[in-house]
Amino acid sequence: MMLTRRRLLKFGASASLLALAPVGLGTAWAQKAPDFGAPASLVIHTSAGPQRLQVEIADTPAKRQYGLMGREQLDKNAGMLFVFDGEQSAHNGFWMFQTLIALDIAFIDADGRIVAIETMPPCPSTSPRECPAYLPGAAYHTALEVNAGYFAERGIELGDCVAAPGMAGSCAPS
Repeated sequence: MMLTRRRLLKFGASASLLALAPVGLGTAWAQKAPDFGAPASLVIHTSAGPQRLQVEIADTPAKRQYGLMGREQLDKNAGMLFVFDGEQSAHNGFWMFQTLIALDIAFIDADGRIVAIETMPPCPSTSPRECPAYLPGAAYHTALEVNAGYFAERGIELGDCVAAPGMAGSCAPS
């Protein structure tokens, strides 16, 4: 889940996170899960060969805000691709409030290259202000969440190319 800097500051956090919807903080996780539609195919081109995933697409503010909250599991070769209309700041990131499973996240630039990877454990707190923010430290256009350990197990690294329907980048495989 993502938050705006203003909302974080209001709730006592210090990191800046992504603004996704004008929904009040208290209603974000009380909402019914949005319909993400049929999964799309995604390929990560690595030096060890292509890695294929089926991903749900979070391409609206409501979908991006809800993300993978409340899910008790994610299939082995599944994930969620967060697609934004424009470049996101290096200081905008994600948090794990009410997300029940540990996740890896890859932040992907306009060319489709992975610019940052983070592992995000669930936040056990019932208070959103106690959940850490995961910031990429680099500008990005999309972000990919998968089960924790997925990237390391498959040798996926910074600079690898991600290709999926609707992604702006056109990087060639490494």
